[in-house]
Amino acid sequence: MKVIVPLAEGFEEIEFSTIVDVLRRAGIGVTVAGLEGNVINGAHGVGVTPDTSIDKVSSRDFDAITLPGGSPGFINLGESKKVLQVVREMSDEGKYVTAICGAPSVLAKAGVIRGKRVTIFPGMEATLSGAQYSSDRVVVDGKVVTSQGPGTAMEFAIKLVELLVGKGKAEKVAEEVLAGFKL
Repeated sequence: MKVIVPLAEGFEEIEFSTIVDVLRRAGIGVTVAGLEGNVINGAHGVGVTPDTSIDKVSSRDFDAITLPGGSPGFINLGESKKVLQVVREMSDEGKYVTAICGAPSVLAKAGVIRGKRVTIFPGMEATLSGAQYSSDRVVVDGKVVTSQGPGTAMEFAIKLVELLVGKGKAEKVAEEVLAGFKL
């Protein structure tokens, strides 16, 4: 399994690090694709060097896309034509499209959550045009997976592992990192 994680200036560091770390612990290939520059700075000043540029990726090379939130990170993701294109293509191809914090609004902008049950950072519900809002911490509706924010990042990442490579692997990783919850 291979996952693309687009990264933009102002990303939420906890969400990004947790998702990438947990997926890699599970043996899932993760490619971090930056929107600009050699180093991308998070909302709290942590710099990350992406593996590649978003302009060099193709949806057909991945099984899932995961959008971290953070402000203005999710806004920058939503302004990227390439990110919106990859999200749409992956949704059309029946692949997982996933987002956390404010980034489910990017899925809405791409038009892939209409009629779906989703969640988002509390207070941003109005950005989910056409979707059914849920206050649950992590929501799965078919191949759309959403979560609320930094405090839900571990549950979100473990759920992605479960969906991509199975419950056994997800339970093993959750135990190894002392996640403190059962699947």
